[in-house]
Amino acid sequence: MSILTRRQFGKTAALSTAAALAGVALPKFGLAQPHVSTLSFPQGFLWGCATAAYQVEGGAAEDGRGPSLWDVFSHTPGKTHLGETGDVADDSYHRYKEDIQLLKALGVSTYRMSLSWSRIFPSGSGAVNPKGVDYYNRVVDELLANNITPYVTLFHWDTPAGLAGGWQNRDTSKAFGDYAAYIGKHFSDRVKHFMTTNEFTCFTDLGYRIAQFAPGLKLANGAANQVRHHGILAHGLGLQALRANSPSDVQVGLAENAVVYVPVIETDAHIKAAQKATRVGNAPFLTALMEGKYIDEYLQQEGADAPKVEAGDFKAIGGALDFVGLNIYTPTYVRADDSKLGFAVEPAPTSYPHMASPWLTLGPECIYWGVRNVVDLWSPKGIFITENGCSSDDVPNDAGQIEDVDRVMYLRNHLTHLHRAASEGYPVKGYFLWSLLDNFEWADGYSKRFGIHYVDFKTQKRTPKLSAQWYREVIAKNAVE
Repeated sequence: MSILTRRQFGKTAALSTAAALAGVALPKFGLAQPHVSTLSFPQGFLWGCATAAYQVEGGAAEDGRGPSLWDVFSHTPGKTHLGETGDVADDSYHRYKEDIQLLKALGVSTYRMSLSWSRIFPSGSGAVNPKGVDYYNRVVDELLANNITPYVTLFHWDTPAGLAGGWQNRDTSKAFGDYAAYIGKHFSDRVKHFMTTNEFTCFTDLGYRIAQFAPGLKLANGAANQVRHHGILAHGLGLQALRANSPSDVQVGLAENAVVYVPVIETDAHIKAAQKATRVGNAPFLTALMEGKYIDEYLQQEGADAPKVEAGDFKAIGGALDFVGLNIYTPTYVRADDSKLGFAVEPAPTSYPHMASPWLTLGPECIYWGVRNVVDLWSPKGIFITENGCSSDDVPNDAGQIEDVDRVMYLRNHLTHLHRAASEGYPVKGYFLWSLLDNFEWADGYSKRFGIHYVDFKTQKRTPKLSAQWYREVIAKNAVE
């Protein structure tokens, strides 16, 4: 497509005016029938949406569900925006059929959902709550009846409050393994794709190091590092339990928000620096899983505060994955330098653009580098983008429509760069947009909207946004234009 700059356009306009006065015809510069570039994804590419139990379900005290640490945290004054909680959220506990019809209308083939651990095991271990199991059976069956494949996350931060000590206690990791075994036995006849955990740093560091998330603690460095270890141990034990209690056709991975390091310039030196940064910067979590150990750089950095590891831990933690799920939103830019590590992080200037959430800085190339760095380092069997999306200041117009052109911009740019990864042969299998619905956004309460469907939290009415219309077109064409 021919593209005119502002200066060229002004010049052309002036010439057109002069030519009209002189009765002279000018060429049309090929603009009458512009060519639209179509970026097609591989055949069989999976398109979906994602949600999390505590953010959408509500029904917090219904049908035997036990409290989670997020129930306790959100009901503690001063912990969330305006003291808002997930007690009702999107009321998907009662409206799941309506929400599945929203998925069907989009044309998605997959849906990433999480289970509320305390809805199934109200105290985190011990007695099972049959009503909780029945609920998820109904959801899974409804999805399958509508030709939507469930991708199930076992844990999306809602730790049962009944587990003494939470993630400070190694027994919580063992309880998670038992929970995973139960899920494998009772759901793997219909659910063929599981993710053990979601975003280690958010339920470890943010909850136990800086107190931003539940349970709101500020532990010393050594104790906080041990929490990290218990988190990845839970993944490992959950992985083993799912494998032991599911048919051979079940695939198991995780959803991780690994820090995405992007080279400031695409030269060999900076590309290698970004790869080094990916390995070192994700050492406590993804690197430990993929390499089955804590790397020397991490152990040297933490010294006496390094996690205590028991025999057999890394046999579980480093178990082979069927896929790696990456939750990708923002970039961290790095450059090569002559330091011992070989890279330096570039601080963002104060003018750097972001979406409605201040942390959500723009840099759509991050989705390409997130995939490339992980694959080049560790060669996983497959990659899913298990979350990608953005917050927007969504306000209905006079006609009740939500014209979220900024979200469309964000998604279009990210999918363009994801297409680059797929076209270069990286094993990207699918994409889950975050999120299907506006929902309870953790400490931000209901002040930040990430959904492609607007939710009126007073009436629970769902309204498709412009971004939902756009995403439906992407899915129908399996392409971005």
